[in-house]
Amino acid sequence: MTQGVALAHDYATQRGGAERVALLLAEAFPGSPMYTTLYDPDGTFPEFGALDLRTSALDRSRLLRRHHRAALPFLAPAVDRQRVDADVLLASSTGWAHGYRGARRTVVYCHAPARWLYQRDRYLGPAEGSAAHRARRRAAAAALGLLSPGLRRWDGAAARRADVYLANSTVTQRAIREAYGIEAEVLAPPPAMLPAGEERPLPGVEPGFLLCVARLLPYKNVDVVVAAAQATGRELVVVGDGPDRARLEAQAAQRGRVHLLGRVDDATLRWVYRHASALVAASYEDYGLSPLEAGAFGRPSVVLRDGGYLDTVADGVTGVFFDAPRADLVADAVEDALSRSWDDDAVAAHVATFGRERFVERLRGVVAEQQQDRTLSAGRPGGGRAQE
Repeated sequence: MTQGVALAHDYATQRGGAERVALLLAEAFPGSPMYTTLYDPDGTFPEFGALDLRTSALDRSRLLRRHHRAALPFLAPAVDRQRVDADVLLASSTGWAHGYRGARRTVVYCHAPARWLYQRDRYLGPAEGSAAHRARRRAAAAALGLLSPGLRRWDGAAARRADVYLANSTVTQRAIREAYGIEAEVLAPPPAMLPAGEERPLPGVEPGFLLCVARLLPYKNVDVVVAAAQATGRELVVVGDGPDRARLEAQAAQRGRVHLLGRVDDATLRWVYRHASALVAASYEDYGLSPLEAGAFGRPSVVLRDGGYLDTVADGVTGVFFDAPRADLVADAVEDALSRSWDDDAVAAHVATFGRERFVERLRGVVAEQQQDRTLSAGRPGGGRAQE
C-alpha cells in the first residue's frame, strides 16, 4: 500500500461521478485499502474488484448491497464500528465516509454535504405524481424527519473531526461553509470517462441523438429532459438507473423516441458520448462532471444555469444554458445549441484545464502535508494519537 494512507468511500454500489473519483483516489495512492459500508460488484464499476475493499458488517446483507438507501438508518453506526488503521485517511464522501475514525489525520474530499439532511425537499423531488409516488415520498419524508436530528449531530461531529476539507466545486464549498462552518479548498475532479478506449455501438440508435447521463433520482430532473426531447421530436438516450426509472419509463412510452438504457459499460458510454449531438442536463448538481466528459469527445452541453455547471461549462464555448428546469426552456436551448457551429479545439482546451495530473498532484500534496504534520506532532507531548 501507499505508506500510511487509507481511503474511504460511502458505498461501492453505484456507477456515478463520485465512484469514478473514488477510483481516481485509488490510482493516486496505489495499494491503499479502501473502507466502505457496502459493495455490490454488479452495481458499480468493475475496477472496484481489484481494490483492497474493507466493508462493514452491513455488507453481509444482499438486500442492503442491492438497495443501499434502505440501509440509511444503519450506516452511521456501521461507520462508527469500522475503525481505520492509517496515518492519513482520504475520504470520498457524500454523507458517510467522512465519519470513519481511527486514522491519525483525516482529509475529506466532499462531493456534497448529505443532501437528505440539508436539501431534503430537493432530494425527495416533487410531491405531485402518481398515488404510489406520493405515498413513497410521504413515507421517505416521514423517515427522514425521524432520523434527521440524530444524523445531523453525527454528521456535524464527523465533519469537525476532519483535519482538511476539499470541495469538488464552489457550490460544495459554500454548502460546507453553511453546514459546518468549515472553509474548504476547491479541487475540481477531472473527467474520468475519456475517449481513449473501446467503443461499443448501441443497436438500433443512429448518431445525432440527444444524451442525458444521470442517476434516475427526482432532483436530476430527467423527466424534464424527456419532455423537452419529445417536444422537439428528437431522439434521446438516457444513461443511468435509480428509483425514478418506472415513472420515467411511463413518461417515455407516451410518445417520442426515448431510450432508457439503465447502467452501461464504459465501451457503450464512450460510443454514446461520441455519437451524441449534445448532452442535456437539467439537474441541480454540486459539480458538473458530465459536460466535461461530453466535452472530451468534442460534444457541446445544454445545461441548467445553476450549481456546478457554472464551474464546468463555458457559455458559448462548450455549451449553452437555460434558466430553469422547464421543458420549454430546455427545448429552446437544445435548438439553439444544435443551430451553432462548435469549435472542437476550444472545447478540448477547456476540458484540459480540468486534467487528471493537476488533480492527483494536489491530492498527493495535501496528504503529504498531513503525513509530515503528523510526524512532527508525534514528537510533541500528547501528539500523534489516533482519533477517538
